[in-house]
Amino acid sequence: MSLSTVRGTLSSLQSCREEIGTTMVIVTDVAIDLAESLATGEETNPGIKEMEAMILECAKLDREINCFVDIVQQVTGEVTSQQPEAMFSLSATVKERFTERTALLSDAELQKHQKVVAFKDGIKNALNQGNEETAENMEELDEDIAVTQTQVNFTCPLTQVDMVNPMKNKECNHHYDEGAILAMIKARHSQKKNCRCPVVGCGNTDVKQSDLIPDQILRRKIQSKKTSGNRT
Repeated sequence: MSLSTVRGTLSSLQSCREEIGTTMVIVTDVAIDLAESLATGEETNPGIKEMEAMILECAKLDREINCFVDIVQQVTGEVTSQQPEAMFSLSATVKERFTERTALLSDAELQKHQKVVAFKDGIKNALNQGNEETAENMEELDEDIAVTQTQVNFTCPLTQVDMVNPMKNKECNHHYDEGAILAMIKARHSQKKNCRCPVVGCGNTDVKQSDLIPDQILRRKIQSKKTSGNRT
């Protein structure tokens, strides 16, 4: 097995991960649509439970691919500094380490996967919103929601344009566009520095990728805003 073959395989796996991520976003959107149409107390709707199972399966596959890629990169780095014959055992070494590492993984950890958290938050928010809309004070609630929506800032503090894939920082509750904030974190880390939250006045001086959660509800609001603007 040549290093060029290994690199080609890793590139294909990265593309596969991106497709899995897209699938998880689509499933989340469909589940939120379903949740918004449900009556109070239907949190255990079979359709939502089925889509949650799909999200978990995708998260498991994503985790395994990430684990495999990490091991391949680690082993490849080791054999390149050894004799050429070491390449012959690369496949067996990767398989052995992958088996060992995956044996230590648990399904419970999948609940912390970024997109699994986003799925559950999206369903919870959609159901809560549906419950509120059935409250007696419907008129007053509608006014509150309208005020809240006008106060939502759809603009990314980094790009200064409407976000495409908004990410919520669970530490300081600020939002940024995914591509912009990840690029900023990478750039700061390459300089051996922490990434400060770009929102003016925020005291969060260490924004980490692990703190970022996709905000599907906000993304849908931004899309709805664009759709409404196109109609006018």
